Order: sequence, then structure tokens, then C-alpha cells
Amino acid sequence: MRAALAVVLLLGTEDVRLERAARRNPSRLYLRRPQLLPNPRILSAWQRLYESQDDRAFITTMGFDVDTFQLLLDSGFEEKWNATPIPRSDVAASGQPRLGARSLDASGALGLVLHWLNSAMLEHSLQLIFALIPTTVSRYLDFARRILLETVRAMPEGAVGFPKTLEEYEENSALIVERHPLLEGAFGSIDGLGLLAQEAVDPEMENATYNGWKSGHYFNNILAFSPQGIIIAAVLNSPGSWHDAHVARPVFETLRRFTPEGYYLVADTAFPRGTASIAGKIKAPLKGGQRITADPTEQQRIMRYQRQLLSYRQTAEWGMRMFQGSWGRLRVPLDVNDEGGRKELLELCVRSSNVRTRCVGINQIRNVYMPRWQESEDERLWTDLRNMMFKDIRRTERVSRYHLVIEEDP
Repeated sequence: MRAALAVVLLLGTEDVRLERAARRNPSRLYLRRPQLLPNPRILSAWQRLYESQDDRAFITTMGFDVDTFQLLLDSGFEEKWNATPIPRSDVAASGQPRLGARSLDASGALGLVLHWLNSAMLEHSLQLIFALIPTTVSRYLDFARRILLETVRAMPEGAVGFPKTLEEYEENSALIVERHPLLEGAFGSIDGLGLLAQEAVDPEMENATYNGWKSGHYFNNILAFSPQGIIIAAVLNSPGSWHDAHVARPVFETLRRFTPEGYYLVADTAFPRGTASIAGKIKAPLKGGQRITADPTEQQRIMRYQRQLLSYRQTAEWGMRMFQGSWGRLRVPLDVNDEGGRKELLELCVRSSNVRTRCVGINQIRNVYMPRWQESEDERLWTDLRNMMFKDIRRTERVSRYHLVIEEDP
């Protein structure tokens, strides 16, 4: 009798403790095991999605179709997930992974990190989709994000770099000239992108990330796109107080050392053109108020050239829209206190964008400049080009000593 009474009292005490904890933290944004499905590997929302093997569902939630999702698994992600212990303080790093004890298999882990990358959702939404408790979500995300970056770094589809041969420059230029006959030698477009940053407590970092032109805290980046929609250059993670000319120095150096004469990138009027050593290798439309020749024939030639420059420059804005739209996580202010995490996140998004473009083909630049559409559709597209302007992309001032340059892949 006494033992039974003791059990009742103990259970009652535990109920009171849980009730008090719930009252103290009524707005905690996480779920516990009783509110989740009992087994992450059975009947979860993720399992239903994965078993459907539907391209539209995969692209909507993760950005990749079924074949590309499997390619990521086969290119090293699954092997790394199965062969490497998940880092945690109470487990030896050199131990053998216990695959049977993990809440997710390799495909589930890849699905988790891609859901996270493709949206700005809170973690409790991931908990519902994958039936995981908060600590497991955080641990699996950190681990899966790292091995996914290692995977796309090693994939040729994730490569980032300027054309390697004269033939590749000629191929890119030919795609552009087909639409814009006067832009002989153009092989890509370039622009800057500011991503929101958290406001730092440290005054020095707060000052470094504050951009007075936009009255906010940013990390600035520079991306260059080929007419195939591929990101061919990326300078990432630069505090917003620094000027474009500083951020773009690695791109200027590549243009100076490796780009053949006669080939150039197209930029907007605000983008720096570099020093005399790369004169003519970045071209932009004329600024308002600039003087041109009084000869009517020459005026017409200049204005045709300027209209084509302006039209092609739009591809950089399409590229920025693709980059931000594909990875919803970039809409969340970047963690100002995690420099390494920011670099990895941004590089992962850049390389994953190239995998998506090369394998899935969902890319506005690629769809316009690669010879896919019927001529009537192309003509209608270019007639309505001005209505397709992405006016929310902001011009930026960028770089810092903390910047990350994605090294060109061999």
C-alpha cells in the first residue's frame, strides 16, 4: 500500500513539475516526442513525400528532381553519412557509426538539409515533417550540411570557375551573340548581392556590416553568371560597409591573368570596371547624361549597342533572383557571430545552384540563352523584356578582410 502511494505521489509531483515548466515557457518554439509521430522512419510526412518519387514534389520542397536527389546520394553523401559518426560530446569521433540507432537514413538526412536550405521555416516545422526532437534536428542539420558541402565540392556539376579554354569562351560568346549580335566577346554578366545580417553586439563588427546606402546590416557578395546560367565566379561573405571595387579584386585578377583579349563581362553602370590593367574586360551601359558623338549614324550604332548591353545585363539580375529564390534560407539574416558557418552556407548555395542548373535545368538565363524554345516564344519574350525587370535587386558596396572567394575548380 505504501509503495503504491509513493508511486502516486511521485507521478503527481512529476506532473506538477512539467506543468510549471510549461507555464514558465509558454512560447518555446519546439515540440517534444509526445507531440510527434512515434517513428521518424515510418509514416512521417517525409516518408510519404520520399516514397512518392514525384519530381514536382521534390523540386517544390528541396529544389532538385528525383534523379538529381539520387545523384547527390550516389556522389558521396550516402557513403559519408553511413561511414562517419555524427559528432556529439558523448561519442568518440573514431568510433563506428550505429546506423540502426539513427533516426534518419542517408536519404532522410539529405531531405532534411535540403528542406532547411530551400525555406525559411522554423525548426518546429522540420520537427513535424521528419518526426524529430529539437536536439536531433540541430545535430543532424549540422552534420548533413557539412557532408553535403563536401559532396558538391567534389561533383563536376557543382564546379565554379571561368572558362578554361578559348573554345569555352567562344561557346559562351556565341550563345550571347545569337541574341545580341553586337556583343561580340561577351561571355557572362556580373553584379553584387547584399544579404541581410544580424545586428552585431560588437561595435567593430556592427560598423563593418552596416551599409549606409541601404541603412541596414548586410553581408555582400559578387556573383558572375555565364549565358548557360552557371555561376562562374563568386566572392562571398563580405561585410556591407566595403566597396565593390575591393570585393571584386579576385575577379579583376582572374580577368587580368586568364581571360583572352577581346572577351569581357557585362555589368550595370554602378559596378566598378577595375584598373587600367583590365580595361575593356568589364563593360556597362552608358550613364545618364554622358556625351556621345553628334554624328547621327554613329549615334544609332552606339544606341543599338547600348540597348543590347542593357538587355544582356538583365541576366545578372535573373541570376540573383534564381540564387535567392532557390535557397529560402538566405532570406533569414545571416549569423554575424558565425563566420565559418556563413562561408559554408554561402558556398553550399553557390555550388548547389550550379548542380541544380546543370542537372535540373530550372534557370531563367539558361532557358533564354540555350537553344530550347521555339522562335515565336523567344520573340515574345524579348518583346516583353522590360516587363520582366527584377527591380528589387539592390546595388551594393562590398568586401572586407573576411571575404571568401570560391577557388576555381580544376
